[in-house]
Amino acid sequence: MANPVLNDKAFTQVVADDSRAGWAAPTGEPTVWNPPITDGPITPVRHGVMTIGGTVSATAVLFALLLVTAVWGWTMTTSTEEAVRIPGWIFLPILAGLGLAILTVVKPHLARITAPLYALTQGFFVGSISKAYNGMWDGIVAQAVGATIAVFGVMLVLYSLRVIRVTDRFRRIVIGATLGVAVLYLVSMVFSLFGHTPSFINQPSGFGIIFSIVVCGIAAFNLALDFDIIERGSAAGAPKYMEWYAAFGLLVTLIWLYLEMLRLLSKLRSR
Repeated sequence: MANPVLNDKAFTQVVADDSRAGWAAPTGEPTVWNPPITDGPITPVRHGVMTIGGTVSATAVLFALLLVTAVWGWTMTTSTEEAVRIPGWIFLPILAGLGLAILTVVKPHLARITAPLYALTQGFFVGSISKAYNGMWDGIVAQAVGATIAVFGVMLVLYSLRVIRVTDRFRRIVIGATLGVAVLYLVSMVFSLFGHTPSFINQPSGFGIIFSIVVCGIAAFNLALDFDIIERGSAAGAPKYMEWYAAFGLLVTLIWLYLEMLRLLSKLRSR
């Protein structure tokens, strides 16, 4: 799935909301949300605001929680080259994760609670689907994890060195492509109900492999958008809870990238 979580509107809205004058506030000059404390040339000190370090810590916590339940989902799934047996209850955490994702997007101030719960619920699904793939293609999970980490590292370096610059045009292209993939997957799900899933989505044809490479690329470029939003949200002094919201958005992108890596590698190993 695509990542609609980290976007300019989310951060702009919370900063704007928190900058409004409250009851009995003085009139006249517009209020500035939590202005930094400064003393001449000394580095500004800000308290209770979003920081890049805090976002990194929140992201680490979410991934730790994801791994805990992923191990559980892995052990509860039976997978061989002949058959895959996924426990029926696995769809409950999938639906719960979807509900938590929607709630987090609608109510970002709850992210400190909903983001960890989302990580826990998605861990069951990620662990189960990983076991299913690994049973059919031994070692594919390690390859997908390694590829995901490598792509994350490369995109972070390219973004940090400003080799990739997130301009308005770049942002529109990536968001448009992401929405296109999301619509395509949604349509394919509807078609699958009638037994007519587009073959290139899962089949190891030449076009199918190219399609998966393109989707992995789109997911990778979404990481650049995530980095940009996190950096600008921190610079703008977004509320502290936005660290968890940003970590949640980054987790969504990385899960999507990992699943697409699994799909691509399974196609390559099936040829």
